[in-house]
Amino acid sequence: GEGFPLVLLHGIPQTCHEWRYVMPALSKKFRVIAPDLRGLGDSSHPVSGYDKKTMSDDIWRLLQSLNIDSFFLVGHDWGGPTAFSLAAQHPEAVKKLAILDVAIPGDGADFSQNGRRWHHPLFRTPDLPEALFLGGREHLIINWLFDNYGYLPNCIGEEDRKEYLRTYVKPGAMRAMFSIYRTLPQDAEDNAAMIKANGKLKMPVLALGGDKSFGRGMETLESVQRMAENASGGLVPNSGHWVTEEQPEFVAKALLDFFNP
Repeated sequence: GEGFPLVLLHGIPQTCHEWRYVMPALSKKFRVIAPDLRGLGDSSHPVSGYDKKTMSDDIWRLLQSLNIDSFFLVGHDWGGPTAFSLAAQHPEAVKKLAILDVAIPGDGADFSQNGRRWHHPLFRTPDLPEALFLGGREHLIINWLFDNYGYLPNCIGEEDRKEYLRTYVKPGAMRAMFSIYRTLPQDAEDNAAMIKANGKLKMPVLALGGDKSFGRGMETLESVQRMAENASGGLVPNSGHWVTEEQPEFVAKALLDFFNP
C-alpha cells in the first residue's frame, strides 16, 4: 500500500504470514511492512542476539535502510515485546503502538502466568526442547500450540500450518525460537531499566487480548498500562491467542480506528 508506514511484527510459532488476513485492509490506508523477525520465517538464524533490544534494532535498521524515520507499530505475541523495546528506544519515531495478546516483560507481573503457559519454562530449559522437537518432530509442538492456544477450531488451516512448518524445520530455526524465550530475564531487566531511566511510554498505545481459551484477556491492557501513560484497549471477542487469524476483521478495524487520524 501507500501512505504513512505501518510496521507489523509477528509472533511464535508464526511468521509474517500471520498478517495475511489483516494486511489487505491496512494497505488501503498505509504502507504496510511485515518482516520476519531474527531467526524466524525466512530470516537468517544467527547464534545470538535474541534479546528484544537487539531484535528491535534489527527492525530499526531495516526501516532506516528504507529511509523511514517515523511510523506506526504493531506487535503480536513475541512481536509485542520487540515492538515495545523499539518504541522505548525510539519514542520520537514510533507515533502510535499496538500490542496484541501478550504481556510486557519487566512490568512486575509473571509473564508466564504462574505456569499456565507451561511451554515458556520448557523452551527456556537448556538443550531439552532441542532434544524433544528436532529431527522431524518440530510439527508436534507447533501443531499442539495451534490446536490448544486458539479458541475457534481450525482457525489455522492445514496449508497455513505447512507454510509455518516450512520455515521452522530450517536448520537453526527451532534453536532461534527457543533463544527468544531464553532471553526473557534479560528482556525484563532491559525494559525495567528503560522505564526507570526514561519513564513510561508517552505515545498512544492500543492493547488487545483474546477473551477465550489461552487469550491473555484484560492482562494485555493491564500490563501495558504499567508501562505506558496513554494506554487503551480491551478484548478481542471470541478469540484465543491467535487473534490475527481468529478475528482478523475485528483486529483490522481496531487498528484502522486507532491509527487513523
